[in-house]
Amino acid sequence: MSETGLVAAFTGVRRPFALMEFPVPEAEPGAAVVRITLANVCGSDLHIWRGTYDVSRGNSEPFCLSIGHEMTGVVHELGDGFTADSAGEPLAVGDRVVFQYFVGCGECRSCRRDTTPRCPEGLKYRYPPDQYPHFTAAYGQYYYLRPGQAVFKVPDNVPDELAGPANCALAQVIDGLERGGAGPEDRLVIQGAGGLGLNAIAVARERGVGQVIVVDGIPSRLELALAFGADHVIDLNEFPSAEDRIRRVFELTEGDGADLVMELVGSAQVLPEAIGMLAQGGTLLEIGNINQGQTVTMDPSQLVHGGKTIIGMMWYRPESLRSALQLLSESAANYPFDRVLSHSYPLTEIDQAFADQDTGSVQRAALLPWGDGS
Repeated sequence: MSETGLVAAFTGVRRPFALMEFPVPEAEPGAAVVRITLANVCGSDLHIWRGTYDVSRGNSEPFCLSIGHEMTGVVHELGDGFTADSAGEPLAVGDRVVFQYFVGCGECRSCRRDTTPRCPEGLKYRYPPDQYPHFTAAYGQYYYLRPGQAVFKVPDNVPDELAGPANCALAQVIDGLERGGAGPEDRLVIQGAGGLGLNAIAVARERGVGQVIVVDGIPSRLELALAFGADHVIDLNEFPSAEDRIRRVFELTEGDGADLVMELVGSAQVLPEAIGMLAQGGTLLEIGNINQGQTVTMDPSQLVHGGKTIIGMMWYRPESLRSALQLLSESAANYPFDRVLSHSYPLTEIDQAFADQDTGSVQRAALLPWGDGS
């Protein structure tokens, strides 16, 4: 009998996940099979579970869908010709790896022009778990790594708890701040001190950003933002209106406003506020609003008169993932990354992990496909 592994299938909004067992596929030439050691509940996965981010593709509940993308693992099998990672480092069975959870088609106009990593076909291989090769997302014991997916060896001094978020939150904000050109003397406002926001503080500090201001309304998050190196925090409870918060940003920036604002909340309602916080010529890095169907009223003349720019981005370039591992290897000790991933659960308790993160009783939940939680 062939080796088998478990997958937790998403069945519908706030429905229990279905634990399913399938044979572990063999790696085709240029592909690999990874044994997952840790997978996180990312905010976007929580949006899917809540029903605010639609992945149904027109299907009705109950679903049988593969979700989850923030993960790390060890090489279980390498297909013929797969001998090195995307940086050219030799790769062998047993090596710890992180990898992009998407793969561009390489043929569409955006891929050919390299204008964005957000290829329209980037998730075409995320098949439902009942379809071969079964293991195409994070919430399972294995993952099938397709030819062409970027993969990097994890440095020995980077534990799984830090490597797991590298292929989503950390790589995403690295890519965002790189595209925004963040650097010395810049003033940065971060809307939202969740996983993305906290990682963004560390990246901004590593890039030498002159001033970092973080906006949130949860005291524990604001305290953690300061621990990560934010210069100032703006508490939604102390500054309850958008006008109050915009005014506060201008006070903290000597009347100029922010050179960059990162929207990491995922609420369309904060978009006009973000634009209002920008200095003349400033740039809004729009990352958080993944949920379809949200609308907001705004005055586009703010962009014209202020010479302001909005950059929408989702996913990241391979070099940003490599930079994430380098940052963790060289500078993780300078930041309290260990406080971001607060609780772990066995894969069999995935329903509890989602419920706990939904209520805010845990900062970020990790799933351990092969072990016990704590």
